[in-house]
Amino acid sequence: MSEKDNRGGRPPEGVRPYDGPAGGWGALRSVAKSLKKEQRIAEGAATLLKTNQPDGFDCPGCAWPDPKHTSSFEFCENGAKAVVWEATAKRVGPEFFAAHTVSQLWAKSDHWLEAQGRVTHPMRYDRASDRYLPVAWGEAFAAIGARLATLPDPNMAEFYASGRTSNEAAFLYQLFVRMFGTNNFPDCSNLCHEPTSVGLPQSIGVGKGTVSLEDFEHTDLILSIGHNPGTNHPRMLGTLRDAVKRGATILVFNPMKERGLEKFQSPQHISEMATGQSTDLAQTFYQVKIGGDAAAIKGIIKALIALDEAGEDALDHAFIEDHTEGFEALAADAQAAPWEEIETASGLTREAMEEVAAIYAKAKATIICYGMGVTQHRSGSKNVQQIANLLLLEGNMGRPGAGICPLRGHSNVQGDRTVGINEKPPEDLLDSMEQVFGFKPPREHGHSVVDSIEAMVDGRAKAAICLGGNLAIASPSPRDCIEGFRKLDLAVHITTKLNRSHLLIGQDEGAESFLLPCLGRTEKDVQVGGEQSVTVEDSMSMVHASKGFLEPASPHLKSEPAIVAGIAKATVGDDLVDWDAMVADYSLIREKIEAVFPIFEDFNRRIQDPGGFLLPNPAASRVWNTPSGKAQFLPFPGLEEDVVLDDPEVLKLTTVRSHDQYNTTIYGLDDRYRGIFGRRDILFMNAKDIKRLGFAEGDRVDLVNAMDEARTVYALTIVAYDLPKGCCASYYPETQPLIALNHRDEASRTPSFKAIPIRLQPASNGSPQHVSVGRDGLVGMPD
Repeated sequence: MSEKDNRGGRPPEGVRPYDGPAGGWGALRSVAKSLKKEQRIAEGAATLLKTNQPDGFDCPGCAWPDPKHTSSFEFCENGAKAVVWEATAKRVGPEFFAAHTVSQLWAKSDHWLEAQGRVTHPMRYDRASDRYLPVAWGEAFAAIGARLATLPDPNMAEFYASGRTSNEAAFLYQLFVRMFGTNNFPDCSNLCHEPTSVGLPQSIGVGKGTVSLEDFEHTDLILSIGHNPGTNHPRMLGTLRDAVKRGATILVFNPMKERGLEKFQSPQHISEMATGQSTDLAQTFYQVKIGGDAAAIKGIIKALIALDEAGEDALDHAFIEDHTEGFEALAADAQAAPWEEIETASGLTREAMEEVAAIYAKAKATIICYGMGVTQHRSGSKNVQQIANLLLLEGNMGRPGAGICPLRGHSNVQGDRTVGINEKPPEDLLDSMEQVFGFKPPREHGHSVVDSIEAMVDGRAKAAICLGGNLAIASPSPRDCIEGFRKLDLAVHITTKLNRSHLLIGQDEGAESFLLPCLGRTEKDVQVGGEQSVTVEDSMSMVHASKGFLEPASPHLKSEPAIVAGIAKATVGDDLVDWDAMVADYSLIREKIEAVFPIFEDFNRRIQDPGGFLLPNPAASRVWNTPSGKAQFLPFPGLEEDVVLDDPEVLKLTTVRSHDQYNTTIYGLDDRYRGIFGRRDILFMNAKDIKRLGFAEGDRVDLVNAMDEARTVYALTIVAYDLPKGCCASYYPETQPLIALNHRDEASRTPSFKAIPIRLQPASNGSPQHVSVGRDGLVGMPD
């Protein structure tokens, strides 16, 4: 018999229907709750009004752009949570570490660790007491530099970067690391939108989106594929609302019906809040199977071609002739695919795909938005190219109201890549670095995230510097990442808060670990040259300034540029680079960015303009930086995105984020829009699958990877949910241990977080070698 969480057929505890809209009073109550929780009621409210303002700071949450950064109320619920989480009054100082050994902290949940507050002092691990002890900044920099200098090969060090890092810090980081002698730049883009960076350049010559915020004012059709804006980029809901009010149509392709795309009540519109009115966003939901997006797009392409051949003028032949190559191969591939197989792979009917094709053919301008439901598959790069194929058929690139819109996560993940955080740097970047700084940068490609973890596990990597992030939990196969970190001789974490990765101490007697606390986005950054601002790039290539205004959480904090420069000076010296001067005045960093990257022409002046400036995007002007100078139709042979096991007991699991989290950071334990409250130990399943497999709602089950039974997650509670047959969902990062390092898109090395083949077993007592899940998330980690 399976262990049950309910009695008498009642829903499990903490599970109840949520019928309200996205946004609305629920969002305001949630913000107020966060302000109270972080002990920042008065100060927090004032801080929120500085978010995304011309004289304020950029939200540390998502990368959705702002309308010229001029709104008086330009933040969303989850952005507010991110801001308040950073601006918390809670502190993690030397007295905290004196009271807790690292071994004791390891037993705490990830949610508990980050909820303790801001780290206030630089800390160095002391093996004798199993505690972090305070260390002077100069001593920390000298020790780190000495350790890096002793490595036999620079490629034995890994340099991770989080997407919250500013352009200035990221540029200094890549400069230092390349002077050190490696291109090992694992970064958070490797885990999310790397298929965009790899797949799109082959199609249209650029690895980023082609639309601007203004394009949403001119489009009449938006296809939303594999993303959940209500939770992951809620400010987008205001843009979608305005588009619908203007008469645009939104069609959604996603396995789960997400409330944020069903109906939205805007907290910025008093009339809606007062009357309880909301806006229905999606005209139709097409619930594709997990991994069925590419097949669905192929079906739409097949139907479009048939419409055109029937005389419906469904393709833009002039654009195809003048701007593209490969149409014949794409058409032949689509026409050869049997409808029955397309229906089976996509989970949609032929009629549904033909319906979409007819709507698309009549639209004057179409934008396709997509998220990690598209990219985090074993064929993520090809999935992105399928979206580009569909847009190119109608010439929906490089004209008003049309284009491709990848929805980035972190607020500057795109900017970090633009200024050089790239394990596969283009030759022109390296040539420019050599010309500007007078050293020969390494040419050999470096490590992505999964490559770095493999190198640590194999013993090839002996040092890791992490500029933000929580790599051990964000990565696939945490067991491997944990093992790898414990083989390192040096681990350095530049951070605002404590997380599990900071507790991974090298096993060798002489191994060193450091916590280096940095300023947050909300805080004043005062250097020798005065108060500084940094810059970020949003999802639509707008670059703008960000300037904090809160007093720092501790006088012992340093800025990210100052920390990077301190490590660099101690490691590679200052003969070629005046690190101190650039830290004293960030405008000098921007001058060097402009020198290396001409697209930043007149950088320091242009960031003075409210809203910043737009970086050039050739594809948005129908200039295709491909070898032939034309956009490429790239067929996707076959239909399935991911592993398919012909076994009725195998389900496909997709990982999702709750409404109370951002990436690995858990703000709270509610997932309001999905009707989950006070817990995270949940497995969402199709009701017929629950019955077919012999379970009931409320049963507690273990999840076993169907290709590797050693990968198991214990003790999740089944909740019936509207999902396609054979599909299920659970929270990230709790289910990360199910994913092997080699379960990935080989082109981009991005893990397939969104399609994991699993079997269910009645809940057991677990094992120390695996992960059990409690109501507040992870409660057991492999030692």
